[in-house]
Amino acid sequence: MNLETFGYILNKIEHRLEKSWCNWHRPILPEERLVVTLRSERAAEGPSFKGVVKSFCRQKGHGFIHPEGDKSEDIFVHISDIEGEWVPLEGDEVTYKQVHIPPKNEKLQAVHVVITHLKPGVHHERWDSPVPVSPEKIQN
Repeated sequence: MNLETFGYILNKIEHRLEKSWCNWHRPILPEERLVVTLRSERAAEGPSFKGVVKSFCRQKGHGFIHPEGDKSEDIFVHISDIEGEWVPLEGDEVTYKQVHIPPKNEKLQAVHVVITHLKPGVHHERWDSPVPVSPEKIQN
């Protein structure tokens, strides 16, 4: 898909998302999924950035990356935007692309995240390994 087609589709449907984007208790509508997918595709054509995983919770499905250079605030990363076989852990070095998070487009989200260097001395899990149970769930 070229940028002109992307812009056309985004302009046609993005206004519907402005008011409802933050309602996390409902299923994601197909047009919302399309906007996220299209933004990710557009980001793939842009520059790559480097950073270090600040935190990532496999059970919650998200985490944060600290950009290289210590100038910016941490960037949100969703589990669906991580490529490769390893679950990211604190201290792993990554490359990523950036997209703005709607509706205000003030914050950034990392997409096309690739771990470039695993932190040494830490046990890393593969995505196909069982999800560990958190201690809170064991106690209940």
